[in-house]
Amino acid sequence: MLQRKALSQFEAWRARSDNHGLLVTGARQVGKTYLLEEFGRRAYANVVKFDLIENPAARRSFAQASSADDLAFRIGVMADAPLVPGNTLVIIDEVQECPEVITFAKYLVAEGAYDYAFSGSLLGVMLENIRSFPVGYVTEVEMRPLDFEEFTWASGLAPAAWDAVREAVVTARPVPDFLHERMLQLFRRYLLVGGMPDAVNAYIATNGIDASRTVQADIRRQYGIDITKYAPKGRRLVIRNIYDLIPAELSKQNRRFNLSDIEDVRRHDQVADDFLWLAAAGVALPAYNVSRPAYPLVVNDQRKLLKLFSNDVGLLTGTFLKRDAADLLDGRAKAALGGVYENFVAQELSARGFPLSYFTKKGIGELDIVTERGDGAVIAFEVKSGRGYRTHAALDNALAVGGYQIDEAYVLAECNVEGDGDVLYLPIYAVAALDRA
Repeated sequence: MLQRKALSQFEAWRARSDNHGLLVTGARQVGKTYLLEEFGRRAYANVVKFDLIENPAARRSFAQASSADDLAFRIGVMADAPLVPGNTLVIIDEVQECPEVITFAKYLVAEGAYDYAFSGSLLGVMLENIRSFPVGYVTEVEMRPLDFEEFTWASGLAPAAWDAVREAVVTARPVPDFLHERMLQLFRRYLLVGGMPDAVNAYIATNGIDASRTVQADIRRQYGIDITKYAPKGRRLVIRNIYDLIPAELSKQNRRFNLSDIEDVRRHDQVADDFLWLAAAGVALPAYNVSRPAYPLVVNDQRKLLKLFSNDVGLLTGTFLKRDAADLLDGRAKAALGGVYENFVAQELSARGFPLSYFTKKGIGELDIVTERGDGAVIAFEVKSGRGYRTHAALDNALAVGGYQIDEAYVLAECNVEGDGDVLYLPIYAVAALDRA
C-alpha cells in the first residue's frame, strides 16, 4: 500500500470527541476511495460503502428519502454489512451524484450512532452543495496526487532522509552527496511517473514507464469525459480546449497561457469562469500575474495574465514523446521542457498550501513563481532546468527595487544548497521540504 499523508488526517478526524462527518474531496484518480476503505478496515470493526455511480439502486433509493430518518432507514436497508452503533464507518462515495444525501447529512452526523465519510470528485457539478455543510458538522480533507515526498517513500527511501534535506535547507548547507544524487534520480523519475496512485503502482511493479504512460492516458481520457459530462452546458468544448492546451502553453518560453490559442476567444472575460472551473475541479493549477511582489499578493492579482499548470506533472509529461522523456530522465532538459520543472514546483507548493502567482514586468523580467507564507513573508522563485542556474537577472532586478517586498529569494535547479548574498540556491526537489507555516 502507498503511504499517504491524508491517512493521518483521517485518523485525527476519528480521534475527535465531537460529532463530525468526514468529507474527502479531490480530482478523480487521486486515491480517495482506496484510502478511505483502507482507513475503514484499520479503524473500524464494520465498514459499509455506497458508490453512488456504481450502485444506481442506492442512488435511486437515497434520492427518494423524505427525511433524515428515512435516509438512515434506507442506508440500513441497502447496507451489505452490519451497522453496529459506535464502531461502523459509513462511506458514501461520489456523493455529488445524489445531493439529497447532503440535505440530511448534518442530522445523520449529529445523531452519532455511526461515523460518516463522504467523498466526491471535484469534477462533480454538486461540489458547491457539498461544501455547504454547516460549520461544525464536517471536516474536509482535500486529496491530491502523491507529492514528491510520498513518491520517494513508495520508491523505498526512508522517511528520515527528508530530515537531512530539511536541515540542509534551514542551515543553508549542502545535502550529503549520496543523498543528493539519490534525490535527483528520484526527482527525474517523478517527472515522468507523477503522483497518480495507479501510475505510481505501475511504475513500482514494472520498474518501467510504459505501464505508467498507459495509466496516464486513461486518466486524461477520463478527465475529458468528465468535462463533457459535468462542465456547464455551452462551455464544455471551451473548457476541454483549455485543458488540452496546457502542455503546449507550458512549452512556450514564458509559460504564459495565450488566450488567442483558444478557439474563438480573444478576451479574458470570455473564459475567466472556465479557468476557475478547471481549478475548482482540481485538474489544473492557475498562477495569476501580480502587479508587484508584495504582501498580500491577492490584492495585486492581474487576472488577465496567468499560467495554467497540470494537477500532476506525470499527466503533463505523459503527453510528450518518449525521447523527450529520456532527456528529462538524464537531466538534459531542453528549453522547451522547462515548463515541466515549473509544473513540478507549482504542484509541490500547492500541495503544501502555498498560493501560486508569478510576476513579470518590462525592465525587471519574470519571477517564475511568487508566493507567501502564512505570516505574510513573500517568497520569489526562479526555476532553472539547465546548468546556467547562477544567471538570474529577473531575481536580481526585483531584489534591487526598494518598493517590492521579497523576504526570501530562491533559485531552484539541479544543484546542491548554496548561499550567495540574498539568494539561496536549492536543489529543485527541496521545494518539497518547505513549510508554509
